[in-house]
Amino acid sequence: MVESQYRAAGITVPYISNDAAPHGYLVPGTGNGSVDIYGHDAYPLGFDCANPYTWPDGALPINFRPLHLQQSPSTPYSLVEFQGGSFDPWGGSSFTKCTTLLNEQFERVFYKNDYSFGVTIFNIYMVGQIYSVVLNGSLMNHRLMGVPTGNEPPATYCSDLMGSLVRGNLGHPGGYTSYDYGAVIAEDRTLFREKYSEAKLQANFLRVSPDYLTAIPGSASNGSFVNTPAIATTQLKGNHTNFYVVRHAAFNSLNVTTYTITIPSSAGNVTIPRLNSMLTLNGRDSKIHVTDYDVGGHNLLYSSAEIFTWKRFHDKTVLILYGGAKETHEAAFSGYKSFTLLEGAAVESTVEHGALVINWTVKEARRAIQLGSNFFVYLLGIMTSCSGIAISDNGPDRRDCYKYWVLDLPGQSPYDNYTASSPSSVIARAGYLLRTVSVAGNSLSIFGDLNETVAIEVIGGAPENVSSLRFNGQKLATSTGPYGVITGTAIYNTPIVSLPNLTNLEWKYVNGFPEIGSDYDDSAWPKADIKTTQNPRELSTPTSLYGSDYGFNTGNLLFRGHFIATGAESNFQLRTQGGAGYGASVFLNRTLLGSWVGNGTGIEYNQTLPLPPLREGQPAVLTVLLDNMGLDENGKVGTDQMKNPRGILNYTLAGRDQSAISWKVTGNLGGEHYHDRTRGPLNEGGLYAERQGYHLPNPPSTNWQSSKPTKGIPTAGVAFYTTRFNLSLPSGYDIPLSFVFTNSSSNSTGVPNFRCQFYVNGYQFGKYGTFSP
Repeated sequence: MVESQYRAAGITVPYISNDAAPHGYLVPGTGNGSVDIYGHDAYPLGFDCANPYTWPDGALPINFRPLHLQQSPSTPYSLVEFQGGSFDPWGGSSFTKCTTLLNEQFERVFYKNDYSFGVTIFNIYMVGQIYSVVLNGSLMNHRLMGVPTGNEPPATYCSDLMGSLVRGNLGHPGGYTSYDYGAVIAEDRTLFREKYSEAKLQANFLRVSPDYLTAIPGSASNGSFVNTPAIATTQLKGNHTNFYVVRHAAFNSLNVTTYTITIPSSAGNVTIPRLNSMLTLNGRDSKIHVTDYDVGGHNLLYSSAEIFTWKRFHDKTVLILYGGAKETHEAAFSGYKSFTLLEGAAVESTVEHGALVINWTVKEARRAIQLGSNFFVYLLGIMTSCSGIAISDNGPDRRDCYKYWVLDLPGQSPYDNYTASSPSSVIARAGYLLRTVSVAGNSLSIFGDLNETVAIEVIGGAPENVSSLRFNGQKLATSTGPYGVITGTAIYNTPIVSLPNLTNLEWKYVNGFPEIGSDYDDSAWPKADIKTTQNPRELSTPTSLYGSDYGFNTGNLLFRGHFIATGAESNFQLRTQGGAGYGASVFLNRTLLGSWVGNGTGIEYNQTLPLPPLREGQPAVLTVLLDNMGLDENGKVGTDQMKNPRGILNYTLAGRDQSAISWKVTGNLGGEHYHDRTRGPLNEGGLYAERQGYHLPNPPSTNWQSSKPTKGIPTAGVAFYTTRFNLSLPSGYDIPLSFVFTNSSSNSTGVPNFRCQFYVNGYQFGKYGTFSP
């Protein structure tokens, strides 16, 4: 029905699926619900980051190609959601470990393994005022930290291609406020992770290698093409170009293995290297060798070095090759007999089978050679620094190639340079980040980000009339080299950043839990009197106590149960559910009966709470505060896990019928008809301060008490704190800021557990608790 509606509306793009694993569900031609292009996802290293250096045996997929031929051979092989990181649950190992587990080595081995299957659709899942709420304790040692985009590595963070911060209440309890994910771009937008640069290398290679799209994959075979069974090779055979993906047969090996490879070419079978030494495969590395690769009309007969990019410009053709530190590489160019060394150390060479063969070892400085009149080949080095990128201690060092960027000149409107349709590009070597390039008159204008003073070098692509270079609108002193390379220096001025010390600010406090007071009036709250539910979990109580049945779907829920005591009540049994990481506290009048402080796995909790003596005829109120951590996800097709209710599942008041208690419920102000349309439906929950709007700018705090969140409160409850300051940051800089909390909470009363919600100018910046990573 949905498909028919789309087609009737004139939408003719193909339907594509994202099967949770390569099950082959709904492949083309299987009837109702079948798609035009079958795709699936894969997370081969899973989501346990506790052992970040362990790649379990058997984790590398080896059967994706035969499965594709079996399930959907008539469609492009589509990996529409492949692992790019990992979520981290409450009480988890931290995204630091996830970043280590799913690092640049993972990209090299696992992504290139995917390419060996001939994947052609490949998507990676992940590229004011301050307010604080403290529950049942105190908030200690919080501070605001700034990370200027300077040479130093980033400081501690509050912890697609990009990781993110989950603002507002959580939509899913499997993760916490930070959704950094260990993605290539960190949560704070910085590009310091080496995996960003590795992904850039691979993406640029695929973009300039159209023959890959039609090459036919073979099967990986240990010892095939190479002289050692320790290496597995997969051939992708094209009409002209062949690709060879090499990795260790034991994909998780940490060994350094030397090898030669013998592969067919237009000049016959060739064994590489022809000159000097052996090729090297480091542990947890993978390479793509090529034969008969077209470089704008020049035939690259073979190359053991990997291709970053190539471009054919109006005045020359540029090819960029790279390898790891101290590796020996070799490349051969058909039709050439000699070359001119333009820069760098000498390379060995010979002529065989009508091709110039060059052999070199990757060292600090790059090399550049010229073939004929207009073919320039750059053999990249490793350099000594790389704009603050955190280079891995393991595996080959490729830091020089991380400084290179390919920028598209604006194409025809409205596409400009926001798509790959631009016919012209610029290759530049610079620093931290280059974003866009354009031409105005005789000036080439580049926009990007700096974290150090850097030389900008336009290797190719500048139009003939360009004689000057601008960076972020500022004209640079420019020189043009003998083979058309334009250079200039962009100056980085370190900003002066002054941040407030939050502990030293003046904070105001107000009681955030008046609902346990004997004089609290809940007459405006909705009655929890719905006797049925649409939820698949049948009711165990006379009326529904599921928050969503009353329109409260996010954030803290409050329940008040009224009854008249008989004096025989001895305990209160309560079963609640709020998702992994949730917590709940139960009060009888002002007396705390008990709490479930939560952990990273428990989604519900059953507790029996003794009651203090009650007098016959005494009015009593049970108050339950429950922190709803969001709705679960369905892990399998056809399940209802996502519908797990949030609230009270069951209760027993010893000596009384369940019907003796009449319940009221509340949550975020307005429920599904939430009031704050600017900050959205997930921003608020049902805490008193939220319902009163105290988290918004300019709360009525003039007559509130002076107190700090580091002091906390002497008894269990909810405290709301607010402060204000002026944040003045220099313009022209992207300065990531983070709130940093310690993992301990203890004050003079010894209260060990707390939950915190944090607001800036009314926006909830998430939740933090005792068992947060």
